[in-house]
Amino acid sequence: MSSQEPSPNHVQADGRPLRVGIVCPYSFETPGGVQNHIRDFSEALMRRGHSVSVFAPGRRTKDMPLWVHTNGSSFAIPYNGSWAHLSYFLAAGLQTRRWVRQGQFDIVHLHEPEAPSVSHKPLVMHDAPPMVATFHASIEPYPRALHIFERYLRSYLTPLSRAIFVSPAAGRTADHYLPEDIGRTVIPNGIDRSAYLRATPNAQWQGTAEHPTIGFLGRLEEERKGFPVFVDAAQQVLRQYPGAQFLVVGDGRKDAEKTILEREDGEGLLEHFEFLGRVDDDDKARFYKSLDVYVAPQTGGESFGIVLAEAMAAGCAIVASDLPAFVDVTEQGQDAALFANKDGHDCAARICELLADDQRRERLATAGLKRSQDFDWETIVDEVLAVYRQALS
Repeated sequence: MSSQEPSPNHVQADGRPLRVGIVCPYSFETPGGVQNHIRDFSEALMRRGHSVSVFAPGRRTKDMPLWVHTNGSSFAIPYNGSWAHLSYFLAAGLQTRRWVRQGQFDIVHLHEPEAPSVSHKPLVMHDAPPMVATFHASIEPYPRALHIFERYLRSYLTPLSRAIFVSPAAGRTADHYLPEDIGRTVIPNGIDRSAYLRATPNAQWQGTAEHPTIGFLGRLEEERKGFPVFVDAAQQVLRQYPGAQFLVVGDGRKDAEKTILEREDGEGLLEHFEFLGRVDDDDKARFYKSLDVYVAPQTGGESFGIVLAEAMAAGCAIVASDLPAFVDVTEQGQDAALFANKDGHDCAARICELLADDQRRERLATAGLKRSQDFDWETIVDEVLAVYRQALS
């Protein structure tokens, strides 16, 4: 970069660091993809020298960063195949708008402002700084019932300066209610790519040609994460690879074991599964690094697929369902072997093809590793700062 070119960090004309306010619609008490994205993005932004403050529903917990502020209350509703902990009624609006005013932010970044929660609240402010929004949700096919809210949302979202979609799939959903004159940019979710690159395999988890290790990561009790599909595939894979082992990360072991034991020869099938429960970030990286094949059998409700980006960065070959979001992340299937959604037999066929073809498995792993550069936080922060620059100008 020449001395005449501005640093990507210098969003403001005078080169001052930004004061960024980020509003999360979901409680930080309960882990989730949007919360993790906001946490990691905030830390990456602060490493660049910017000041960040986050506002979210719910109560404070001991492990919550000091720069996360909460309004003390939330309620749970079923949303997109999961449970969302939101805050919308009573004092939620006053609390959120007061926080925005007191923060004296240069820019306010709202996440999922279409959701009935605190991210919705700053949009009615007449004295707010420029506002950008990130849209995460992908709902395909788009439900007819949501059409009744489109006119209201289109009016409510008018104050936004710019819109960010985490994937083309999220953009297709937001296009139903986002005003046409708001600038749009696709910026994917981010990962700490270096952590996956430097991870080392765990010898206890690694497999061999006769005993390959096949992995799954996700909330086991949520049907949309596809664990039953993974079990269907495992039964088929064991017919060709009777020594295969299936390594599982995520909460919900009792539900998962019940799913397995309900199958024919469930007790014998269960012997091939090892449940690691919830793991920390270091062990998650080692998990991906130890696998012969990672399987993403999600059946719906995915706007991006952070697990795919993580597995790619670890250099792991991937078999994934052909959800629109996964097709986007894998560049139309160039970086993973895709199977027909909800089809355990097709999933098993793709797994066995990769296990039988070392060269193809290596090609996919190499392609995924290259693709993972697009998801590194350093790349993502540069792209978001460019959006901030556009909003401020």
